[in-house]
Amino acid sequence: MTLYRIQIIETLIVIVVYALVYYFIKTIVNNSLKHTHLQRGRRKMIIKVLNLLSFITSTIILSAIWGLNQSEIAVFVGTVITALGIAFFAQWSLLSNITSSLLLFFNHPLKIGDTLKVLDKDYPFEGEVTDLTYFFIHLKTNEGEIITVPNSLVLQKSISIIENPAPK
Repeated sequence: MTLYRIQIIETLIVIVVYALVYYFIKTIVNNSLKHTHLQRGRRKMIIKVLNLLSFITSTIILSAIWGLNQSEIAVFVGTVITALGIAFFAQWSLLSNITSSLLLFFNHPLKIGDTLKVLDKDYPFEGEVTDLTYFFIHLKTNEGEIITVPNSLVLQKSISIIENPAPK
């Protein structure tokens, strides 16, 4: 067999394994997390992070199959880690919103269904949290408007959380 045939076969194997891992994460992990009584939003976030990690792993494996040297992969990973490190300090950066989403997920009592009130003297607003994403928190106001609030803003401003009772 030629080298390209071997690389194509290895690529197909990685793609099939990635599809199986994606299916595994989506179904089995979600079903097992339901038994832990985590809120739906937190389960969604865990599944998104696990899918992202499996995609990154598959991409690294594919790049190794197709001839990238380990030093080139190490430079890429080092660049990504450096960008994330900068995101911890750069409040204006989009990467800081991703970092903030992780902090909100693990260390903040905010969850989907709660009413969030931002205590800003110039522009106070409040709304029910309808979605938590990597970059934004989506709030639905009493007037039916959807407000997107950057995750980093929630960490910078004073907020009040009114917990809604969990549906039984």
